[in-house]
Amino acid sequence: MFRLTLILHLFIGSTLAGSGVIAALTMGYGTLIPILIAAAIGFLIASPVSAMIVKALTSQS
Repeated sequence: MFRLTLILHLFIGSTLAGSGVIAALTMGYGTLIPILIAAAIGFLIASPVSAMIVKALTSQS
């Protein structure tokens, strides 16, 4: 299960980090620090999201 969580975290983390960067740029924050903060928050939020998805996938089988 841990391997599946890590694989999903790679995809979900990059998606959420990219969405955070786009949101920061849309709000007018074009400097380095807000963009890095938005990317880091998206990457950190991906951990519990991927764990919940793995739990939902394994409980169905």
